Amino acid sequence: MPNIKSVETIVVQLPTRREHKWAGLTEVIGRYVLVKMTDTDGRVGWGEAPALKDWGGEFGRYYGESAKIVKAVIDTYLTPAVVGIELGNIAELHKRMDAIIRGYPYAKAAVEFAAYDLTGRWLDVPVHTLLGGKSRDSVPVTHSIGLIPIEEARAEVAQVAKEGIRTIKIKIGVDPDRDIRMVHAVREAAGDAMEICVDANEGYRTPGEAVQIYRQFESCRIKYVEQPVMGIERISEVARRIDAPVMADESAWNGHDAIQIIANGQIQIVSIYTTKAGGLYKAMGVGAICSAAGIICNVNGSIETGIGNLANVQLAAASPAVTLSCVIPVSVPAEAQTGQLGGIYYRDDFLTAPMKLENGAIVLPDGPGMGIDVNLDKIEKYRVEL
Repeated sequence: MPNIKSVETIVVQLPTRREHKWAGLTEVIGRYVLVKMTDTDGRVGWGEAPALKDWGGEFGRYYGESAKIVKAVIDTYLTPAVVGIELGNIAELHKRMDAIIRGYPYAKAAVEFAAYDLTGRWLDVPVHTLLGGKSRDSVPVTHSIGLIPIEEARAEVAQVAKEGIRTIKIKIGVDPDRDIRMVHAVREAAGDAMEICVDANEGYRTPGEAVQIYRQFESCRIKYVEQPVMGIERISEVARRIDAPVMADESAWNGHDAIQIIANGQIQIVSIYTTKAGGLYKAMGVGAICSAAGIICNVNGSIETGIGNLANVQLAAASPAVTLSCVIPVSVPAEAQTGQLGGIYYRDDFLTAPMKLENGAIVLPDGPGMGIDVNLDKIEKYRVEL
């Protein structure tokens, strides 16, 4: 039985197609930590931590993890804890990681992704098989409009609509007047067939303010309102007062959070991440809890590179709870890019082949492990020192 022999961390920085920001974010996306895991037979698996120091739970419940923090946690604590574990023993992997250090779910997720990728390659099966099988063959993509100028958003939305994208997410929560104008402009540019959701990233000061602002664009037919304010109880107050469903994101990290959301009784949607729960194994648990309570889910993230995004796709394919379009990239290396904007946030990627987008959805890759190989030359090209 092969086991984990070594773990290496590599910090990379992909060039972005355009600036992509949201309320509270102060650093550029794409400077993330890759994990290269090797087994005793010489096989290699890959993982990624899309680490951001500004991203954490409500009221300081969970802390940000920068690339420097993630690298230190993996190198110092997690690597010695997981070396020697048999491939496929994901439960033991989590047991050891949780015993050696509390918290740091992004660091743990990156190690776990590599272990899943390695196990799938050993067994010659895709990761979604290891997660229980696929619930769907493709993953619909929601294209995210960050905090960019309104006219730039109009042009981008019009193009992605032509490309077959069926859902747009608009980042709001910074300036009420701008937010209202942006939502109306996007609806006009996208047309009536496009579904639109909004995400304030906890940006509004009070539930009342969030409700007042929503009233100014509810005629634009909003599919859902994501994390309008900070706090489960405060989000629920918004949910009680508007017709659109409300989604918890920053407030929903793990199974315990999901239980609190269910007990509160007002929030109808939970955004599952591969990372916030600490990896695919625990993210599947979040989905199971939500399913039992009748809460629907999507998969969301921090605009991962292709390595982390493959984990997004595998989770979205495997979890029965994930019935909504997912806010994830369409990972495409530079040599395969043709001017498409839908789901494209970087000018290049680490995958050897592009993800296939058909009818606004990523086709589930069927290769072993995470499904698509990694381009080692690209990793060296975009490696950075901290």
